[in-house]
Amino acid sequence: MLQVHTCFRSETGGRSRNEDACGYWQSGPAACWVLSDGAGGHGSGDLAARLVVQTALQAFQEQPEASGPQALALLQQAQQAVRREKTSGATRDDMHATAALLLLDRERGQGVFAHVGDSRLYQFRQGRILRQTRDHSLVQQLVDAGYWDAAQIRSHPQRNLLTSAIGAADPLEISVSPQAFEVLAGDVFLLCSDGWWEWVDEAGMESTLACQPSRQPVGRDWLDAMAARIAHTASHRHDNYSALCVACSDDRTLLALQTD
Repeated sequence: MLQVHTCFRSETGGRSRNEDACGYWQSGPAACWVLSDGAGGHGSGDLAARLVVQTALQAFQEQPEASGPQALALLQQAQQAVRREKTSGATRDDMHATAALLLLDRERGQGVFAHVGDSRLYQFRQGRILRQTRDHSLVQQLVDAGYWDAAQIRSHPQRNLLTSAIGAADPLEISVSPQAFEVLAGDVFLLCSDGWWEWVDEAGMESTLACQPSRQPVGRDWLDAMAARIAHTASHRHDNYSALCVACSDDRTLLALQTD
C-alpha cells in the first residue's frame, strides 16, 4: 500500500488577510486533499474557501471513494454550500472560490483530481511534471486558442479573470481527470493557489524538487525553497499563497528511511 507524507504552507503575503484554505483527510486506503482560494467584494473570500474545504472533506468522510464521479460530487456539494451561504443573507458580497482536489486509493495505487478556477494540481514523477491542470480563466482560453503565448498566463493584466468559480451564479465548470490514473511510489503532488504558481514557474518547481535529498520524503524543505523564491521575486502587495505537498512512498521505502 502506498504511504503518503503531507505538508502544507499558507501565507498572507502582502494582503491584510489570508483567503486561502486547505486540508486533508485519510482513513484506510482512501485519502482526500483539497485547496481553495477565496475572493469577495467585501472580504468574505476566506469564508468561501473554508466552506469549500470543509464541505468537500466532510462529504468525503461520509463516502471515502477515489473516483471521478466522487471528485465531481465533492466540488458540486461545495458549490451548493457556498451558494446557500450567499443567499442566506449572512454576507453582502459576491464571494466565490477556486478549488483543486486530489483523491487517492492507496491500496490500488490510483488517483483522480478535480479543479475549478486557477488553483492548480501538479503530479511529478522522477522530478519532472507528469500532468497538471489547466486554468479556467480568460487568459488560458486565449492561450489555448493561439492568440497569446503561454508565458502571458503569469503576467497578463487580465490573468485573474476566471471563467468558472465555486459560488458564482454562472454554470459551474468542473474539470475532472477523465479516468483514474496510476500513482507510484516516488510520485509527488503539488496543489497550489495562483499566488504560489504565479511566482514559481514549472521550471522552478522542478529545479527546487531536484535539490531535495533522495533519502527522505519530499515535503517541508521543498515548500520552503519555493516560498523563498516567492519572497525574493514577488511584489510587496502580492496575493496570499498556499501549497499542499503530497509525497508518495511504499512500505519498503518507508522502512529504509526509518532504519538508515
